[in-house]
Amino acid sequence: MAEKGVVKTDDFEMDYCTFGSGNRIMVIIPGLSVQGVVGSMDSIEEAYSLFNGEYTTYVFDRKRSIPDDYSVYDMADDTAAAMKKLGLTDAYVFGASQGGMIGMVMAIKYPELIKKLALGSTSSHVHPDQRRVIKEWIDLAQKKDSAGLYDAFSKEIYPLDVYEQYKDYFADAAKSVTDEDLERFVILARAVLDFNVTDQLKSINCPVLVLGEFDDEVLDSDATMEIAENLDYRDDFSLYMYKGFGHAAFDTAPDYKKRVCDFYMKD
Repeated sequence: MAEKGVVKTDDFEMDYCTFGSGNRIMVIIPGLSVQGVVGSMDSIEEAYSLFNGEYTTYVFDRKRSIPDDYSVYDMADDTAAAMKKLGLTDAYVFGASQGGMIGMVMAIKYPELIKKLALGSTSSHVHPDQRRVIKEWIDLAQKKDSAGLYDAFSKEIYPLDVYEQYKDYFADAAKSVTDEDLERFVILARAVLDFNVTDQLKSINCPVLVLGEFDDEVLDSDATMEIAENLDYRDDFSLYMYKGFGHAAFDTAPDYKKRVCDFYMKD
């Protein structure tokens, strides 16, 4: 049964949830979302139930109070501080989308925290042509159009059949979005636009698995390939590309979690 917690440091408070009872530590860093993910902790536990026997899993949200200039690098510092506060080291980390950006920064700056790093649908360098979708989301959030934002967000990250199947659910979810949620979303989304750690990727010293999607309508497959081009000289680097599952392949591809699990278990 998933349990919710709050990490409290001298500088911030951060919501997280935990589940599983294994001896290994897994940390999930979610991507950008319209609302916090910890409220969906039961669904997250169900999605990652494959890991429950071997791992105790922690899912971290962003910290509760964020400044206007909050960056991905700040997010990484705060997530690292939260892990240290909870005594988590040598973790098997999975970062999706913006969470993957955070994971890369953490692997560069805090190598003692990460034993293996899995990255899904992410980018080490958000180029100008990869900013279009994110800027559209920011524009909708600034206009306080929660329905339009939820619709555009879900339409871009999921394949058309998944979007059509769940669009009524997304419409209902949009009704619970507050102005505070939208203001927070704008800050978190803006943080992606100038992100770039490509020239630091070679300093990552843990094994890395990158999972990309040829039909990624948010960051596109070139973002995945840029990471691969900088790490594929290493024997402990692995790449797998999906097709037809959308940016959120980490939610839609049926074998996705098993690929991550197999990577973690291969010592």
